[in-house]
Amino acid sequence: MKDLKVIAYTFRNCTLDEVGSLVIDKSERPTRLKALKEKFNFGELFYIATCNRVEFIFSSEKELDSSFAKKIIKSLFPDFTAEQHDYYSINAAMYANMAALEHLMRISCSLESLVVGEKEILAQIREMYEECRDWGLTGDSFRLIMNRVVKASKEVYTNTKIAEKPVSVASLACRSLRMHQVNMDAKFLIIGAGETIQLITKYLQKHNLKNCVIFNRTLSKAQILADELKAKALPLDELKNYKGGFDVILTCTGATEPIITPEIFEGLVNGSTDKKIILDLALPNDTAPEVIEQFNPVFISVQQIQEIASRNLEERRGELVHAERIIEENILEFIPILKQRRVELAMREVPEKIKEIKVKAVESVFANEINSLDENSREVLEKVLNYVEKKYISVPMVMAKEILMQQ
Repeated sequence: MKDLKVIAYTFRNCTLDEVGSLVIDKSERPTRLKALKEKFNFGELFYIATCNRVEFIFSSEKELDSSFAKKIIKSLFPDFTAEQHDYYSINAAMYANMAALEHLMRISCSLESLVVGEKEILAQIREMYEECRDWGLTGDSFRLIMNRVVKASKEVYTNTKIAEKPVSVASLACRSLRMHQVNMDAKFLIIGAGETIQLITKYLQKHNLKNCVIFNRTLSKAQILADELKAKALPLDELKNYKGGFDVILTCTGATEPIITPEIFEGLVNGSTDKKIILDLALPNDTAPEVIEQFNPVFISVQQIQEIASRNLEERRGELVHAERIIEENILEFIPILKQRRVELAMREVPEKIKEIKVKAVESVFANEINSLDENSREVLEKVLNYVEKKYISVPMVMAKEILMQQ
């Protein structure tokens, strides 16, 4: 583990835009990473890039410091300014040896994520490791490390409650709808086509959302989302004239004044007496307070969802101590496995050496004596030599393993 190194840039030490500047286009990764590995003579190299972190994991005997980090950044990003090269060298988070292994486990378990408990990070890391492996950048040591990282992560997600309660607005919004027994045959009026709306509709699509109309100030943006959902797009101005009925209003715009006024809501209801639901994720709310007072719909606000998210996040953080114990146990378990593998690699030439000794004894040192034996004696001698060869090959390995287990 003494050669394992990590240089990390995350939301903790850089802005998200600065992290994003370090993301290498997927089509260019094999060439650029192979060149980096060759230039610095890394034993193995593994690259991680997500929406809020970029990390370089490598094996090297070189001392890890800001100067070395700067050389790596300059090599990968020669078009950066001198100020950028300095910035990324100063702000690099660096880990070496067992601290590097612990860091890899912590990020894979989402303990270092912007949202603690997000399971997606493990899948992302595994995918990028497999890419680097397929490009010939990693080898046996990183294989063992990743096997242990994945094992530890799965144990954290299985044996703690760190990922049980959702904390994203999109997932909590959809859960709120399910709590009110909204099925996907319900008719949705969607107001807005921004990032939050897009995330929620992706959740709803997974549950077979079928019937919706999208309103937005910029019709072209509404049309893009409508095409994905096989829905109808209308300009926001048409909301006041819409008489097609609805069960749920999902709204999230950047408006500074209410969009759903009592007059507009009454027109949308159009005499229906069925219970209506408004899921308002805008700040400030798109729904006028008078709508709630006069019509008494089920009203779910972004403030309510954020309160739930905060409580859930605190509960997840309460599981950190259990997750950290699992990581510590896996590190302790991994040390003898790593030592054993080093012995296996160091001794993998033993069988060939023993075979060479046997061949030399039979064909050179004792050739005359063996040739003087009758056929039956030679067959017995060959069986004895083969038996001794097989047993002798296993003896050093067994003894080495026993010694390691006693340490």
